[in-house]
Amino acid sequence: MTVSIQAQTAPEEGFTIDRIAHTLRFVRHLDAPREWVFEAWTTPEQLTAWWDASGERLSACEVDLRVGGSFRFVSPSHAHMPFTGTYLTIVPPELLEFRAMDALGRVLLEEADGGSRMTVEIVCNSAEHLEHYVRLGVAHGTGKTCDNIVAFIAARTAP
Repeated sequence: MTVSIQAQTAPEEGFTIDRIAHTLRFVRHLDAPREWVFEAWTTPEQLTAWWDASGERLSACEVDLRVGGSFRFVSPSHAHMPFTGTYLTIVPPELLEFRAMDALGRVLLEEADGGSRMTVEIVCNSAEHLEHYVRLGVAHGTGKTCDNIVAFIAARTAP
């Protein structure tokens, strides 16, 4: 028997699938001001250090940070499949939206508990698109990437 759950929390803390909105959602708390987190999302030197889910440094990272500007991230282990996209909305230090892999990516940063609450959303075009992403393991990889930025920021703020 299959039960369809409209919004479910996965075993990983800070991750939900919202089947109504066709969205994968990741939430993390970072012990740093949201300005630092926004900078980590938008500065090639910082992105290179944490973006790849495996923890490898990116071999190439290009960012044209403006509405309509593009980005390109290349992982050494997937050099043949760069992650590319176009920025749609840039509101420092609270919102970054982009289109990549036929989905809308959204990074929301809020002040919370003396640090920042980061919500990363991948909004798919349809239920089928969402299920395809789930089958591909996008949630696992993006979860690791979110954990990487938390570790990166923590190392930056360590005494």
